[in-house]
Amino acid sequence: MRKKKKTSKQLKLYLLFGSILTFILILIVSTVGRQELNAPQRLGLDLIGKGQYVVTTIADGIAGVWSNYIALLDVRDENEKLITELEKYKAMNIKHREAVATNVRLSKLLQMKETLPPPTLTAQIIGRDPSLWFRTIIIDRGSSEGVEKGMPVVTVEGVVGQILESSPNYAKVLLANDPNSAIDVLVQKNRVQGILKGNGGNGFNLLYVLKNADVEKGDIIVTSGLGDIFPKGLPVGTVSQVTKSKRGMFQKIDIEPAVDFSQLEFLLIIMHENSLAGRDLNSQYH
Repeated sequence: MRKKKKTSKQLKLYLLFGSILTFILILIVSTVGRQELNAPQRLGLDLIGKGQYVVTTIADGIAGVWSNYIALLDVRDENEKLITELEKYKAMNIKHREAVATNVRLSKLLQMKETLPPPTLTAQIIGRDPSLWFRTIIIDRGSSEGVEKGMPVVTVEGVVGQILESSPNYAKVLLANDPNSAIDVLVQKNRVQGILKGNGGNGFNLLYVLKNADVEKGDIIVTSGLGDIFPKGLPVGTVSQVTKSKRGMFQKIDIEPAVDFSQLEFLLIIMHENSLAGRDLNSQYH
């Protein structure tokens, strides 16, 4: 039953479409060779014109949408290219800034080199010892270049530590904040002497300073030059706390390091006069 109704509706539509098409053809044929149109012809032409206008408008709209879509795809592709270029330039900028920062650090280190007794050797940190017993770092200089146990290691800010051991191409540095490290130092303002020991953390303790010695927070501590290891006057740290207990002969003095041991990068090894550092290889880091 439903199929019959559906077929009937389709037939009516086909008849209606055919009638309209026939009417249009009649109008076209009847207008051939004539200059004026009668009323039905004018009505038919008007309907045809409106229909064509609607169709043309829709077609133009579709074409415009398609053009906009293509343009949008082009813009998206261009944006992706620009983003890629921007990321590339960002990476180049980071590399440039890093190169500038490295050159600044090396320039300062080389300026310091001029103030130290020769010979000296520039070194770069390549690792940290995972050992729980010592606070040490690994550097890219070894015995083949004259690096020996006990040689002092410094940076622009001050004392770093001493060479603990070396292989032909690498060496291990015992940091000054290790409890096994001991350095002869003095209070810069009044030359009061003491022994600097690492506290196992990020600081030092200044030992063997008598209670009557004038030491207070903010005083600068430098190497004394005794022991023939570190040159005299190298920065070590600043007094951060002074405690005078009733017992004992000495003050308890805490020292804040001049060097940030967590940010070490380039160092200077102060060599022995008879070492191989006469052929300094600093140019490697330029």
